[in-house]
Amino acid sequence: MGRRLAGVCVLLLASVSACGQRGEEREAGLGAIGTIREGFTVGLLLPHEGPERALFTRALTARCPRCRVEYANAAGDRARQGRQIGRMLADGVRVLVLGAVDPGSAAPWVARAKLAGAKVVAYDRLADGPVDAYVSTDPARSGRMQALALLGAMKRPGPVLLLNGPPGDPYAAAVKRSLHAVLDGRVMIAWERDLARPGDAAREVAAALAALGGPAKVAGVCCPGDAAEAVAAALARAGAAGVPLVGQGGRTGVPRRAPTQASTATVRADVAAEAAAAARLAVEVAGGRTVYGTATVSNGTTASIPAVLVPPVVVTKDSAAGPRNAGPEAVGPAVPEGAAGAVVRPR
Repeated sequence: MGRRLAGVCVLLLASVSACGQRGEEREAGLGAIGTIREGFTVGLLLPHEGPERALFTRALTARCPRCRVEYANAAGDRARQGRQIGRMLADGVRVLVLGAVDPGSAAPWVARAKLAGAKVVAYDRLADGPVDAYVSTDPARSGRMQALALLGAMKRPGPVLLLNGPPGDPYAAAVKRSLHAVLDGRVMIAWERDLARPGDAAREVAAALAALGGPAKVAGVCCPGDAAEAVAAALARAGAAGVPLVGQGGRTGVPRRAPTQASTATVRADVAAEAAAAARLAVEVAGGRTVYGTATVSNGTTASIPAVLVPPVVVTKDSAAGPRNAGPEAVGPAVPEGAAGAVVRPR
């Protein structure tokens, strides 16, 4: 009798152990390189210093208490960022959250990470190469919200100036398509340029005003957020400080100020929401689980990348003390289906 009981106990203990192993396997998934139970290191590589480090670390710790963050700031230097990626891989880091300095030149480094068995989550800007997942502000909503903010602020019908992000940037292209989906047929776009550098903005504004016959001929301006200060200054110098100006760019989650003096509104990324989404994706790719997002994207080298596209927020002079999340219902009618183009496909 005693031997039979002992045998039963052994079988029960073996079963419990097997269940624990199977549970750990379910947590880990196929191709896992880290588990929540044991913890792992995530490399956070950002193009500039910002609030993302603290926000991401807090979000990752909430999901994986034993996980660690190795941080690197490239200070806008893509060669430096490449060296940082190499060092992290050499140190055994196998999950990278990459805010690329130059997304178009990131493919060799992403490929090197994949060859080393690492997972790569593209952050804020979609890096080229075989990335596993992507998180950013929703470009279709961003463009739509800019356009609707501009239409709502225009005091009179008339020509508008559109200054877009860099040519060849997929995110800027998606924003541009969404802008046109709202503005085309409603206003006359009298001057439009894609800015290779934010510093080109003031020159383009001066050229546009000269070609159109002065500031009285312009009813509104839309530009990237990093060019807003220069555009506002150029408008003020030309005597057009009262022209509605809507910008796109900048980050919430940092000490906020009102939009530029001449600005009507700014559409900004919700950095806290992006950091939380990036932490979730990092844990999921590390565990080898299937990653789901709000859309799929293509970076030209990899198709059907799962992406979390975070709704932006609108900041106006009145709401600068506490911007609200202004989804499409809050700012006007939705953009027609397909306005974002093939780069971003809603799931």
